[in-house]
Amino acid sequence: MTVLLLAVAILGVSASGPLMAATTAPALAIAFWRNATATVLLAPAALTRGRPELVGLTRRHWTVVVFAGVMLAAHFATWISSLKLTSVAAAIALISMQVLWVVLIDILRGVWPGPGVLVGCVLAIAGVFVITGVDLSLSREALLGDGLALAGGLFAALYVVAGARARETLGTTTYTFLVYGVCAATLLVACVLSGVQLGGFSARDWALIAAVTVCAQFLGHSIINHLLAVMTPVVISLALLLEVPVGAMLAAVFLGEALPWATYGGLVLILAGLAVVTLARGRRQPTETLVGD
Repeated sequence: MTVLLLAVAILGVSASGPLMAATTAPALAIAFWRNATATVLLAPAALTRGRPELVGLTRRHWTVVVFAGVMLAAHFATWISSLKLTSVAAAIALISMQVLWVVLIDILRGVWPGPGVLVGCVLAIAGVFVITGVDLSLSREALLGDGLALAGGLFAALYVVAGARARETLGTTTYTFLVYGVCAATLLVACVLSGVQLGGFSARDWALIAAVTVCAQFLGHSIINHLLAVMTPVVISLALLLEVPVGAMLAAVFLGEALPWATYGGLVLILAGLAVVTLARGRRQPTETLVGD
């Protein structure tokens, strides 16, 4: 049963890239509705069982939660935008580089990685150069998409670091409700200021947005959070690396994306590098978890 649930979770997060790429709605609108819907659905539990925690929130709690929510908003905005410009396979692979951003943040905080982490970083960065080199030869638009995906990985890393701090004192439901709420509010402001429409989409686009919310937010992340009670974070993190090839295959089947062979070589290098980094960090920090998209 555990393996089946893990397979469902991987399919859920892997489907998010192709689904969002197929949606003609603006990237900011997709990100807003995904987080706003999740916030509304979490509200009953957070406002009842989590009420004592909400009442006892301190200024420090709010500072960390707001920072995490804004970083999550930036993550969704850049990553979903990248799906409109570059291939789904490249976007998913480059967003997965958040592991390396976390390593860099640790270095800036004075925590130096072991040799295994450095080897993995070199492999993954080599894969990035292969993919971006191919996309540069294809179009500047694709290269811009690659850059947005890399930025999305950085914002995801900052979100993870802030979330780890918040989760030291806040429960899962309370923290998730608050951070999704801040994220949705930030994206709403961004949509209003930039004139992005939040409605008037086709029935097909609304269905795709709903599918993204169900697949990635609930069948993906909710199941992963459940499995953390029975599986180690290292195993789950390694399994989530399958999002790269599975997402690429789904994009090839449903969107008809045909990638240059060199791109597949870059994907292999990134997967190998991230696997080495995840294993090395797992041995050093067995309680650490990763966040997907």
